[in-house]
Amino acid sequence: MVMASMQFVVKYFSEIVIKSKPVRRQFVRQLEENLRAVLRDIDPAIVLRRSWDKLRVETTVSDERVLAQLVDKMCKTPGVTLVLVVQEHPLGELDDIVEHVLPVYASRLAGRSFAVRCRRSGQHSFSSLDVERQVGGALLARTEAAGVKLKHPDVTVELEVSGKTLFVVTERHRGLGGYPAGSLDPVLSLMSGGFDSPVASYLMMKRGMRTHFLFFQLGGQDQELAVKEVALHLWEQYGGKQRVLFITVPFEEVVSELLGKVQDSYMGVILKRMMLRVADRLAEELQIDALVTGECVAQVSSQTLRNLSVIDRVTERMVMRPLVATDKEEIMQMAQKIGTAVFAENMPEYCGVISVGPTTRAKLDRVEAQEQYFDMAVLDRAIASKRQTRIDQLAEEDLQRAEVEVLSVPLAHGTIIDIRHPDEEEAAPLKLHVPVVKIPFYELQSRATELDSGSTYMLYCGKGVMSRLHASHLMSDGNSLDVKVYAP
Repeated sequence: MVMASMQFVVKYFSEIVIKSKPVRRQFVRQLEENLRAVLRDIDPAIVLRRSWDKLRVETTVSDERVLAQLVDKMCKTPGVTLVLVVQEHPLGELDDIVEHVLPVYASRLAGRSFAVRCRRSGQHSFSSLDVERQVGGALLARTEAAGVKLKHPDVTVELEVSGKTLFVVTERHRGLGGYPAGSLDPVLSLMSGGFDSPVASYLMMKRGMRTHFLFFQLGGQDQELAVKEVALHLWEQYGGKQRVLFITVPFEEVVSELLGKVQDSYMGVILKRMMLRVADRLAEELQIDALVTGECVAQVSSQTLRNLSVIDRVTERMVMRPLVATDKEEIMQMAQKIGTAVFAENMPEYCGVISVGPTTRAKLDRVEAQEQYFDMAVLDRAIASKRQTRIDQLAEEDLQRAEVEVLSVPLAHGTIIDIRHPDEEEAAPLKLHVPVVKIPFYELQSRATELDSGSTYMLYCGKGVMSRLHASHLMSDGNSLDVKVYAP
């Protein structure tokens, strides 16, 4: 039976609940704004109602795939600890509660043990224990349950009584926790696109910090595109629609200057110092107090405690390293969980500064002596050449530069290239009257030579952002492909 509306109860992260009233009010308001922004992309008519201990979300959508998208978005929004799918009823007597619970749980309990858990707020003539006993007894008598088991039951029957309302929980989904994005001070994250820096950025976003992205271009356009992709992924999944910047600073001349002027064993440390100098100046312009890197102690030669200390001497700004004591295996597992591993695994390789016999115990006086040979005007030119764009406008900027056509209706003679991740494509297959080819975004550049230069291709990615980036890249890559964007 399809309900006229679907109800969700969103539970706040536990640390939000224990804050003072003004701080809690601020966090809850920010969470509501973030959820409304991300959920309206899926259901423009979504309704949110904020209260002291929870957010109530209501949709009239009945499509199971769309409902799953709504749950997924809520679970990936920082500040949410639980998403409960509920049936809402006016609160009556205890016997009435039983009649609301039976249709939901009767079939689930056949041959299984269960326990009833009730959370209650407000003034009532009965206690939570009264509800649990009454409902538990009725379920035991009127279903084929194997019995009551208070510890580790097969099924937990969840109820919430709030004032004059009963919520019967039908599903429970674990959220990210953390603080709402944008509720704390902003940071500037140095992004390389490998495994580490995206995970470090994610942890900052989860903790409620508006996270801007800074990319130092050491390789070509392929590398920049790949880093833009992972930054976009993080922002779309966990950024709460906060307005953040993506900044590219060309660093090829800096690397060239290092290779020609600096002693080989010190190049890695000095390169990091140059990056922090640039990041510090940009953070000052943006009134940002902290920088974020993905460095981890002893993972590579430049990341000994001594070297990190020497690197940090170029800035008085806080340098945050959320992964500093994390194992590489843990980082890779986290990258897999948040969806950035596929980007790291397909990141284009580039030649940066590779030292032979790099120092692991840099001395500040020797590093500063080596830097005397470096022409700091090169650093000034790099900063002057920076490209700074709001992350939600990255695709549009590249699109306009490449003059790629965007279509709301596919051309009858063309071929759609579905560049979504296979998991996303499988969850919502594309069904059209024109041919559809599946090439995940991370394979598109390497497989571009397989495409027929005499055909018209329309890239599709769901929201149109990734497809715009790749279309502009293909158009500016010097090939003769006829590429457009399909954005219905």
